[in-house]
Amino acid sequence: MKPKLLTTLEEYDRVTFKGDILAGVTVALVAVPLSIAIAIASGATPAVGLVTAVVAGFFISLLGGSRVQIGGPTGAFIVVVYGVIAQHGYQGLVTATLMAGVILLIAGAFRAGRLVAHVPEAVINGFTIGIGVIIGTSQLKDVLGLKTGPVPADFVPKLETLWAARDTLNVSAVMIGLMTLILIPLFRKWAPRWPGLIVAVAIGSAIVALAGLPVDTIFSRYGALPTQLPMPQLPTLSVPIMINLLPSAFIIAFLAGIESLLSAMVADRMIGSKHRPDAELLAQGVANVGSALFGGLPATGAIARTATNVRAGGKTPVAGVVHAIAVLLMMMFVGGLVGQLAMPALAALLLMTAYNMTEPHKWREYAAQPLPDRLLLLLTLVLTVFTDLTIAIGTGVAVGLILRRLRVGAVDEEWHQPDR
Repeated sequence: MKPKLLTTLEEYDRVTFKGDILAGVTVALVAVPLSIAIAIASGATPAVGLVTAVVAGFFISLLGGSRVQIGGPTGAFIVVVYGVIAQHGYQGLVTATLMAGVILLIAGAFRAGRLVAHVPEAVINGFTIGIGVIIGTSQLKDVLGLKTGPVPADFVPKLETLWAARDTLNVSAVMIGLMTLILIPLFRKWAPRWPGLIVAVAIGSAIVALAGLPVDTIFSRYGALPTQLPMPQLPTLSVPIMINLLPSAFIIAFLAGIESLLSAMVADRMIGSKHRPDAELLAQGVANVGSALFGGLPATGAIARTATNVRAGGKTPVAGVVHAIAVLLMMMFVGGLVGQLAMPALAALLLMTAYNMTEPHKWREYAAQPLPDRLLLLLTLVLTVFTDLTIAIGTGVAVGLILRRLRVGAVDEEWHQPDR
């Protein structure tokens, strides 16, 4: 369970350090708007997204079992975090995150990292597509500039609320959102080494500021961003509160473990390396405990930022540590500029993230799979969208394992982590 950082430092040199610094700064530029957008979509404040990127990102790279994994808040957590905040308040989320970190530490200590192979692929695919659908619909309010009261967390009431507010459509917000949606894939295609996400969001936000468009920004809605990390503190703990939050803590731990290990597997294929799954789980545990102590969100490995790290030349976990420090420096010195980011542009960023999570290039492959796999994927998807995530995961895994037992000799295809 030795961290990869210690291994890579044995042969570290100046050239590698230079590449890690450049990659870390590049990833930080991508992480800032993503972390803020994910926090807002989760029902939290923009500041906690940045805090999570700094604290959790630092520990995931410092202690993790992957050479190039970048950690922080991810889209997969939006649904569960939003639900926990709505039901238990933000302090309830902090407590659940702390508990999830402890669960991950226990899982790592018992070497449970390889258990990810026993989760049926169809369940993960259906769950991921369902989360993408929920995230996408949650961003319609801001990308359309609608004026509503609190938007319900449940899928159908949410759509009803948005439809009822259709007369408040903001044309300026729609234009900024559409432009951002167009620019993101263009930058990804024509300038893959650029931090295209923040450039696209920055262009849309600059147009809002220069033209004086009636569009919400981070500052106009939430006020100024903090310029330093908060002091760490232990949340209020009691047996009744912990029992009440235990299901949410297990879901957070499950998501963090699954996503981090699958992300590390994808990173391995990109660089021809091999991660240490138990060290990765321990790092996720420390990162989530640390994030909770600083009032942050749940965190895990983020494949989109990890892929950006690889493309930018990151070779060792030092790049991830640099990324966390760079986000902190941006928070301290350019928070005013970050506060001018336009809400429709950030919503468009998450719409693109949600679309990528569904892996549209694999839809035809899913349709060609055996009938039991298709039904399992559809079952998990529907339960994810229309019921509780605990029910979706529990039912999907149970049905999937039964089907696997019935299909003796069947071999599952390798699952590919979506671009988040």
